Amino acid sequence: MDIIVFLFLAALGLALLVFAGWRLVSNRHVLPCPVWLRWMVELDNPFTRTNRATVIIEHLNLKPGMTVLDAGCGPGRLTIPLARQVGEQGQVVAADIQAGMLARVRTKAQAAGLSNITFIEATIGQGQLDRNCFDRALLVTVLGEIPDRPAAMREIFETLKPGGLLSVTEVIFDPHFLRRRSVAALAEDAGFRPKAVHGNCIAYTMLLSKPGGA
Repeated sequence: MDIIVFLFLAALGLALLVFAGWRLVSNRHVLPCPVWLRWMVELDNPFTRTNRATVIIEHLNLKPGMTVLDAGCGPGRLTIPLARQVGEQGQVVAADIQAGMLARVRTKAQAAGLSNITFIEATIGQGQLDRNCFDRALLVTVLGEIPDRPAAMREIFETLKPGGLLSVTEVIFDPHFLRRRSVAALAEDAGFRPKAVHGNCIAYTMLLSKPGGA
C-alpha cells in the first residue's frame, strides 16, 4: 500500500510540475499542448464538471444531421461524442494545428467505427474554413492558444450558418485561461450575441449566437 501511495504522489507531483512549467512558458509564448502530453487533455478533468464532454455537448442542443466544427480538437475528447450525437447524416470537422493530434483522433474514430469526421490541419483565423456551413462550433480550452484571437473569432462567425452557435469553454487549470470579459469582448467585436453562460468565473462555458436564421 505504501508503494502505491508513493507512486500516486510521485505521478501527481510530476503532473503538477509539468503543468507549472507549461503555464510559465505559455505566459511568454503561444504554446499548444504538445502531442506527447495529450494524456493531460484526453480525459475529462475530475475537478470541474463544466469541462466534462457530456456537459459541454448537452448545452449545444444538437440534432441528427447537424454539421459541427471542433476547433482545436486536440486528441478528440469532444470530437468522438459529437460525431456519435449528429449521426451518420451529420458531420464533424476536427481542426487542429498538430498532425499528431489529428492522427490520434483518426485512430479513435476508426476504433469507434465512425466515418462522419473530416480532418483539417489548420490554425483558426487564417481563412481556411468555408463560410456559412456549420450549425455549431466549439472552442474548448483552446482560444487562448490561438495567436490572432480576433481573427479566429471572426472566421468562426463567418463559418457558422445564421442562427448557429459557438460554444467557448475555459477552465482556470488551462495555462491559456481567458476570463469571461475577455471572451465576451472578442465575441462582441466579431458580431456574436450572448446567449447563455454556464459555470462560474473559473470554469465556464459561454454560448454565443450568430444573428439570423429561423
